[in-house]
Amino acid sequence: MTTPSLTSTRSRSSRARLRTALVPLAALSLFAAACGDDAEEETTATEAAGSDATTAPDATEAAGGDTTAAPAGDSTACGVGVTKVGVIYVGSKDDFGYNQAAYEAAQAMGEAAGVEVINAENVPETVEDAVPVMEDMISQGATVIFATSYGHFQPAVEIAAAHPDVCVVHQGQFESSLEAPLDNLGTYFSSVFEPVYLAGIAAGSVSETGTLGYVYAFPIPQTLENINAFALGAQSVNPDATVIAVATANWCDPAKQAQAAQTLLDQGADVLTQHQDCTKTVIEAAEAAGVYSVGYHYDASSLAPEGWLTGSEWAWTDLYTDIVETAVAGEFVSSPYNGDYRFGYRDVAAPFVAFKPSVFGPAVSAETQTAITAAYDAFFADADGDGVGDFSVFTGPLADRDGTVRIEDGVSPDYTALDGFFSEPWFVAGVEGSLG
Repeated sequence: MTTPSLTSTRSRSSRARLRTALVPLAALSLFAAACGDDAEEETTATEAAGSDATTAPDATEAAGGDTTAAPAGDSTACGVGVTKVGVIYVGSKDDFGYNQAAYEAAQAMGEAAGVEVINAENVPETVEDAVPVMEDMISQGATVIFATSYGHFQPAVEIAAAHPDVCVVHQGQFESSLEAPLDNLGTYFSSVFEPVYLAGIAAGSVSETGTLGYVYAFPIPQTLENINAFALGAQSVNPDATVIAVATANWCDPAKQAQAAQTLLDQGADVLTQHQDCTKTVIEAAEAAGVYSVGYHYDASSLAPEGWLTGSEWAWTDLYTDIVETAVAGEFVSSPYNGDYRFGYRDVAAPFVAFKPSVFGPAVSAETQTAITAAYDAFFADADGDGVGDFSVFTGPLADRDGTVRIEDGVSPDYTALDGFFSEPWFVAGVEGSLG
C-alpha cells in the first residue's frame, strides 16, 4: 500500500494566515474501534445524553421547526480567556468515522491551544437532549462550545442565545438561516465532495461491472454533493459507470448498513462507499464479499487490506485550534467564524485544508494515482489569479437524471452557494436509487 503525495503538495495556515502569514497544515492520526459499541464517557456531561444517534435530515424538524434566535446582547468578548472548551458528538469517539475524526481533532486542538476539552459522546440531535449537555459544560467553565453534528444546530442556537459570553460554533449548517443572527454564534464546514470526487476516479478505474454502491444517511446537501461528486469522478474515467444509492435514514445503524451493503452487492456493485458516521460495517462487508471499498471521514484501510482503494479524511485540527485561539484573543465577533465559514480546495486563499485523500490501496494503479494527483492539483491551480481554483466538480451545464438543468452553463457555484443548489434533492445522470 502506498501513500499519495497529495497532502504534501498543498498546505494551508493557522490563525495568522487569516491575516498574513503561512504555516504548515498539521497532520491527523485517527481510528480505533467499531461503531455501535458503548464507549466510556469522557465527562459527566455525557450522562445527560442517550445512545441513540438517529436524527431527522433537517435540524429544524428535530427542534420543532423554529430556527428564530433571540438577540444575544453584548457578546463582543465571548470566549476571552478560554481555559475550557466543550465538544459534543452525535456518536462514539471510536466509530471509525465522523465522530472519531472530530474527537481526535478536538484533543489535538486542546494540546495546541493549551485548553481543557470537555467531551460528550452519543448526544442525540434534539433540544431536549443536547441543550442540558452543553449547559453542563458551561457550568464546568467552558466558554467555547463546538456542536459537531448536523442536527445539533438548533440546540447550539439556543445555547448561544442564552449565553452571550460563550462562543458557539456549529459544524455544517448556516447561521444565515436565522432571522436574528447572533454575534457569538458561527458555523463552519469544508468541501467534502472534492476528495470524494477523487475517490470516484479510483472506483471508476477498477470497477469491472461499472456498478458502484453508495450507502448514505439522509438527502441533505452534503450527502447529495458527495454522491453526485463520486459519480462524476467515476464517470470521468468510465463514462458508463453508474452509482446505486441506498439511504439508511440513520447516521450509524450497523444493521441497516449491513442490509444496504447486501442490497448493493446483490445488484452487482463491485465497489462500496458511504456517507455514514460509523464506517466499519460497510467496509468490512465489502472486504468479506471480495469487492472494493472507498472510505469516508477516516483512514480505515486497516479494515480492508485487499479491497481498500482510497478514501476521504477530515483534518479539523488546525481549524478547531484557530477558532479557539481567535476567541481567546477576543476577536471572534470580527472574525470569519462569526457567520458562515465555508472553504475548500478551490478557495486558494483559504487558510486550511480540512479534508484530505486517504492512502491508496494495492489495486490502484500508478496510472490512476497519477490521474488523481493531477485532478487534485487542478483544484488549486489559479491561472487567472482570481483566487479561485481553475477546476470545479460542479460546473454547468449540469442536469439531473431526469434531464432538468440544475446548474446553468458556465456557472460554478461557490462553497456557500452550493448547498442551495442541493436544497431540493437531486442526482446527476447515472445515479440510481432512492432520494431519501
